[in-house]
Amino acid sequence: MQLGRKDRTVSWKVQMAMIWASQALSLMGFSFSLAFAPYFIQEDLGVGIGQGLEMWVALFTSSTAVTMALAAPVWGWLADRHGKRIMLLRANFGGAACMSLMATVTSPGVLIALRSVQGLLTGTMTAAQTYLSASVPSEKRGLAMGGLSAAVYSGTMGGAFFGGLVAKAVGYRWAFAVSGVVLLLSGLLVLLGTVEPKDGAAEVPRKEGAVEGKKAARWRVPGLVWGVLGLVLAVSLARQFDLSFLPLLVQDIHGKLDADVALWNGLVNACGSVAGLLAGVLTGWLADRMRPFALMIAGSLLAAVFSGSQMWVDSFGVLFPVRFFTIFGAGTLEPALNAWIARNVAEGRQGVVFGLSSTARAVGWSIGPLLAGAVATWQLRAVFGVSCAAYIVLAAACALMLRQRRTVSS
Repeated sequence: MQLGRKDRTVSWKVQMAMIWASQALSLMGFSFSLAFAPYFIQEDLGVGIGQGLEMWVALFTSSTAVTMALAAPVWGWLADRHGKRIMLLRANFGGAACMSLMATVTSPGVLIALRSVQGLLTGTMTAAQTYLSASVPSEKRGLAMGGLSAAVYSGTMGGAFFGGLVAKAVGYRWAFAVSGVVLLLSGLLVLLGTVEPKDGAAEVPRKEGAVEGKKAARWRVPGLVWGVLGLVLAVSLARQFDLSFLPLLVQDIHGKLDADVALWNGLVNACGSVAGLLAGVLTGWLADRMRPFALMIAGSLLAAVFSGSQMWVDSFGVLFPVRFFTIFGAGTLEPALNAWIARNVAEGRQGVVFGLSSTARAVGWSIGPLLAGAVATWQLRAVFGVSCAAYIVLAAACALMLRQRRTVSS
């Protein structure tokens, strides 16, 4: 779908829609089976509660993050020099291969090894962010990043729900196999439905008083860039802290490990994904109109209240609304940060900065589950109390950033 220069206004809109659709499929593929990994480790790989299950679950989540943290800046650097589209193709097709192979594993060690390889090869979110930042006008990048976040949550919602149905009907191994197929479709959508962004295609006249020129704009507010990367790490840690152990909370409420627990877990994840979708759309609209850090303070406090409430939930009727508002609050955080990066870092450096952002995210993603695993070995429900505290600290950090004298949004 090669569009001419006279169609450039249509071109960036079409490209944005294609990337949103691809990312929804990509996250559907990843979430189709990964939400049920604790059950797969128990039933198919033979690791029970009290036999190291909690730490295997933590390693399953964090192993991908560790290798992704190492690889993401390299992929971002290559994207700036050799093209954004090829990075999307690499991430999707690499994920398809890894997820398909997970259907064949017979031990937790091999599963963790494949998860590590997945981290080296994938990173669809970072690739999509870099692509959109080069394709979408600066004044619309908040919308682009909010829509991307909504696509992530809608894909997660569909994957968790339909993955639960597949896992209940034919088993967890088939869920991994279907994950690979969905990621393959996501890659094909990128291959057939997008073109490499042209240099300067996303540039629009800058607002009065803004720094002129690509070189000057690269590090317009360098201190804040590093501060934002620190916030990305903190957001990832807070969000992943309780997410890895949500399936065990569902199992605890359900009271037993059977075919229905996967379906319940899928429904709870789907409920949260609806909240994340709505939060992404709302944040995308608001991020073009107000300071992202102000949005983050409100989102962090909302997530803190409801995340902590999960400590006392004893029925699914209560868990569903509590999880909805937990994810609604948390779902505002990353889109706001991504909108800030997309508007304040020049196109020629966005691949590197989004790569560093992915590294920061992956570090938080790896540390969070490991810390949560240590807490869970003591008391499962305490994980959600510590998660509440993490969101409160995050709100305080955003308030400090908001007090900086420099303008933090364009």
